[in-house]
Amino acid sequence: MRLKIWGTRGSLPSPGPDTVRYGGNTSCVEVRGERGTLLVLDAGTGIRRLGAALRSRITRLDILLTHLHLDHILGIGFFAPLERPDLDVHIWGPSSTTLNLEARLARYWGPPLFPIRLYDLPCRIAFHDVPLGRFAIGEFEITGALVCHPGPTVGYRIDDGSRVIVYIPDHEPALGSSHLPEAAAWTSGWDLARNADLLIHDAQYSADEYADHVGWGHSALSHALEFAATANVRRLIAFHHDPNRSDADMDRLIADAIRGMPLPFRFAAAREGARLTLRHRRSSDRE
Repeated sequence: MRLKIWGTRGSLPSPGPDTVRYGGNTSCVEVRGERGTLLVLDAGTGIRRLGAALRSRITRLDILLTHLHLDHILGIGFFAPLERPDLDVHIWGPSSTTLNLEARLARYWGPPLFPIRLYDLPCRIAFHDVPLGRFAIGEFEITGALVCHPGPTVGYRIDDGSRVIVYIPDHEPALGSSHLPEAAAWTSGWDLARNADLLIHDAQYSADEYADHVGWGHSALSHALEFAATANVRRLIAFHHDPNRSDADMDRLIADAIRGMPLPFRFAAAREGARLTLRHRRSSDRE
């Protein structure tokens, strides 16, 4: 599997001279399989640059939305491949008891908030409620599961038969506590993340900031580190950076969180433009 990060930021785009290294676009991650299956995880503002970079003549792509907060869908209307009449686009998102996915997206994706309506797009577009369980897209077996975040929100486990990526960009597994529940099975998202080769996980706050944001649906970096250890993952990428945090602030947050703390996994904070290849377990990973 090959992965590229196109957007790292949470809540609000924050491009500028102080966010160049970690990035200012909101959530978007590209995942490609060895046989060409293309997944796009969330459609924040990072998806615009992904669309400009898609030069290959793909015939299908799947956009997997974790939830419908604006920072995760804001880039859809600027995703150039949607202008291709020969392209099949499948958009997946959490189900609702009131409106279907298309109707909920249309609340933003159309007048008066956006000039183009869903049915005006030239591409062949289909909408799907994410199954809470296993389903297949191309060469990938995907598991969707609800996680702790306001509104219906899902996390994704993506398995190509050799490697597993787990994507949980908005998540509050500590549930208002300074630590996770003692029993792993009581921890939101644990079944989804356990034994993953790579976990991309919410780490928006410092421990002090989290105390003022309990119930907002996000993690302190210390929670993300604890969650990754509890789930026995091999690598953690901290994600969904706070829009008010500069590159220098990010450096300090990371240094403070891991100082004197032996980590049982590889760790880095997400950087816009970063690439990662996950090879078969007999081979080494390459960044």
